[in-house]
Amino acid sequence: MSNKESLNFVEIEVEKDLESGRYDGRVHTRFPPEPNGYLHIGHAKSICLNFGLGEKYGGKTNLRFDDTNPVTEDTEYVDSIKKDIQWLGFEWDNEAYFASDYFDKLYEFAVRLIKKGKAYVDDSSAEEIAKMKGTPTEPGVNSPYRDRSVEENLRLFEGMKNGEYEDGSRILRAKIDMESPNMLLRDPNMYRIKRATHHRTGDKWCIYPLYDFAHGQSDAIEEITHSVCTLEFKHHRPLYEWFIEQLEIYPSRQIEFARLNLENTIMSKRKLLQLVNEKHVNGWDDPRMPTISGMRRRGYSPAAIRNFCDRIGVAKRDNVIEFALLEFSVREDLNKVAKRVMGVLNPVKLVITNYPEGKTEEVDIDNNPEDPNAGTRTMPFSRELYIEREDFMEDPPRKFFRLGPERNVRLKSGYIITCTDFDKDPETGEITEIRCIYHPDSKSGQDTSGIKAKGVLHWVSVEQAVPVEIRLYDRLFSDPNPGGHGDKDFKEFLNPDSLEILNTAFVEPSLKDAELGEHFQFMRKGYFCLDPDSSDDKLVFNRTVGLRDSWAKKNKK
Repeated sequence: MSNKESLNFVEIEVEKDLESGRYDGRVHTRFPPEPNGYLHIGHAKSICLNFGLGEKYGGKTNLRFDDTNPVTEDTEYVDSIKKDIQWLGFEWDNEAYFASDYFDKLYEFAVRLIKKGKAYVDDSSAEEIAKMKGTPTEPGVNSPYRDRSVEENLRLFEGMKNGEYEDGSRILRAKIDMESPNMLLRDPNMYRIKRATHHRTGDKWCIYPLYDFAHGQSDAIEEITHSVCTLEFKHHRPLYEWFIEQLEIYPSRQIEFARLNLENTIMSKRKLLQLVNEKHVNGWDDPRMPTISGMRRRGYSPAAIRNFCDRIGVAKRDNVIEFALLEFSVREDLNKVAKRVMGVLNPVKLVITNYPEGKTEEVDIDNNPEDPNAGTRTMPFSRELYIEREDFMEDPPRKFFRLGPERNVRLKSGYIITCTDFDKDPETGEITEIRCIYHPDSKSGQDTSGIKAKGVLHWVSVEQAVPVEIRLYDRLFSDPNPGGHGDKDFKEFLNPDSLEILNTAFVEPSLKDAELGEHFQFMRKGYFCLDPDSSDDKLVFNRTVGLRDSWAKKNKK
């Protein structure tokens, strides 16, 4: 087995079971999302853990959709979940499973409990049942319908299934202990009447099992060995074990771990759906969303997300992870794989007055200095170029190592230039054109000029420059904990500057052939990717993450 010191606590428990021969040495996990929304970064942690356990111990992992609430579920969500899991690099065992595959079996389980005197049909309203449950400090009271006979309960439950009663008029409850200190054991609900068309079973059923009844039994039907879930289900475990014991079915073992909480982010699918429906964002895959599809569109790589999940580890207590750590993981991966290109986001024209008019030459540029196999490409260099407006100052301070009057800088992979003059708008004071001379014997890699230049600027040739739209994304929420302010609406903390769109940018001509899924580092500006909104007439690039790494700097102190 593995070195225990390098294992997380879930792996330690799994290895104990393997060593003891429990489950005949098998490891069979599952990932059970509800198809009522798109997966987010918190689900990515669970995916990596569950599928990782299956891979590590030569076992299997099932994908099972918990589709027991037909009102909120949709095949769109099923398809998106499958796509996200595969994009992260994981494959499930056999075909995907659904809780709805087991509706007949779950109904049989419910009938079995009724026959054992362990379940009954209750005619009380939801409000009455909630009142009967008591409080954490006061015991509950028995329902007046708790002592119905087995025969009457079987008849009523069959009537529920056959659609003889109105929605909400009756409910099936487990008969456990109304005085239990665990509120979840105070005769929990098992089945409710809900007339709604199911995305897979259509109108076959008008009763649906509650999650607490369907979940554990689905694990048992699939003979899952280790049911790994988040901490909020810890208090549900005695209920799952009670059902297993009463039904005498496969005893899957539940192990709970701390869910992922990320700063400046909302992880509630209900609240994320609210953002989508109220059009605060442009859909589930908006690059500002914490969804896996949003992160994919923003340019995060699968490896970066997996590395992030591995870096934060698996804990027993809830904690909050800095958003900067996620960005660090993204930069760390993209630095290895992203092609270095030139893009000027806020351009100003630079004219090299002593460079021959009409001449264009090709300069060699490394595709990625971090990758010795990445090779080089050529880029056109000419008399008129675009540089970043921020790279020129009329009256620069001493430590400004970019361009200014009579200052020297090197154009990346090109020549050293010296600024000789510039024009500016007399009303706004904005620089409109910069004029320079170049030093022909200073070409990068062949420099014999002896001229010193402290700064290096990126650029694109005006004639060959490709106009693009640039979308600069920031964190969706300005507050680290937008959902933790009591009665305040979490939407009050939406960041009004989470998206800035630039329509003045130009990129080098090689990016005309950019493809979806490619990663680029715009030199000195950050990491970018092509957005699906792009067309032959208009290229759109998203900034994935900037170059500045606040998390790494902070943790070096």
